[in-house]
Amino acid sequence: MATAILVDGAFFLRRFKHCFPDHNRDDPESVAHGLGLLAFWHLAFRIGPSELTEKVAKHNFQLAESPEFYRIFFYDCPPLTKRMHQPLSHKSIVFGKTEDAKFRLALHEEIQKLRKVAVRLGRLNDTSKWRLTEYATARLIEAPDKFVATDGDFEIDTKQKGVDMRLGLDVASLAFKKQVDQIVIVAADADFVPAAKLARREGIDVILDRMGDHRAAKDLIEHVDGIRDCFLPAPLQK
Repeated sequence: MATAILVDGAFFLRRFKHCFPDHNRDDPESVAHGLGLLAFWHLAFRIGPSELTEKVAKHNFQLAESPEFYRIFFYDCPPLTKRMHQPLSHKSIVFGKTEDAKFRLALHEEIQKLRKVAVRLGRLNDTSKWRLTEYATARLIEAPDKFVATDGDFEIDTKQKGVDMRLGLDVASLAFKKQVDQIVIVAADADFVPAAKLARREGIDVILDRMGDHRAAKDLIEHVDGIRDCFLPAPLQK
């Protein structure tokens, strides 16, 4: 049987520098490479760490052909691309031209080039609105009489739609068709609890990779068979 790696894309990007400090977080190709290394690191527990070390050190990615590796599922949303007006100055901003949007689109393209990877894209809520950032909110609470907001104190409030559903459908398919006997969930959100519970009921070994984030939801930790936080020694990260 084989291992499937299920990755919450937003969480992966948020924790990327923690696990891959020698990689460039702003380079889509470098981030995609880190995603591949994360999968190989987990597979070392099935095929043996010595073989993994040798292959990664030589940049030999033939490990993807191993029968112990089923596929990486990467769950994310396309970036916000619509035009909006800043809340105070009312200046027009096209989010599709921002560096973050360009990076996200390029990253999806790079990940799709990897061997045995499926990119599952949800969508963003159509009713995106402006909200105060956490830092601005803290300033407002601390000194409401002195608080003066600028456009920089606001961020877009967007919500992902369909990501949890896609992950749940994939887990159900993997479980009911007996395609894998181990699933690694790279996430920290309680939204993934139903998928983890379903997989375990079907006899699948469910591993949680928090990427070192100890704030992972307690419910999620409760409904997995073990925690294995990815950490690659520096020599393997280059």
